[in-house]
Amino acid sequence: MRMNTSDEDLAAAAASGDRAAFAALLERRYDALFALCFRLTGARAEAEDLTQDICLALPAKLARYESRARFTTWLYRVAVNAAHDRRRRRATHAKAAAGWGDWEIARQAEMAEAKVQADWLAATMAALPDELRDTLALTLGEELTHAEAAEVLGIAPGTVSWRLSEARRLLRALAPKEGTP
Repeated sequence: MRMNTSDEDLAAAAASGDRAAFAALLERRYDALFALCFRLTGARAEAEDLTQDICLALPAKLARYESRARFTTWLYRVAVNAAHDRRRRRATHAKAAAGWGDWEIARQAEMAEAKVQADWLAATMAALPDELRDTLALTLGEELTHAEAAEVLGIAPGTVSWRLSEARRLLRALAPKEGTP
């Protein structure tokens, strides 16, 4: 009986919730829908995805189907609109990602530079006398004030200032020798 039923009647029944009518409609029009999607996208995998997306959205869209037009005309319009939407989304994603690669390259370069500087500082700090290294670790690494570092080290705040000055002097002297910042 379904074989003699028109697409338009099947669409109306499917819109009312008739699963058998929906299945018959898909069975009848799936290959033609896929062929159109393939022509619209030019790629088999993309056409398969697009066809599946349309089939998933079809039950909700059938509620808006008006039988003034042939069902195939309406279905092809749905397919063309879905293909346009997919292209717009892809273009939007591509546009959003256009600068992303440059940003990531710059970020990687900054990270590499920071690592070089951190490695140099760690190696250079290891060459400093223990009391200067401890003072630097507390003030620069832990961001303690001179007073707080002095309390931790059990020395006067003025001594912390002197040690930092001495550490900077030694670091500046080592920097040109090593060819680093």
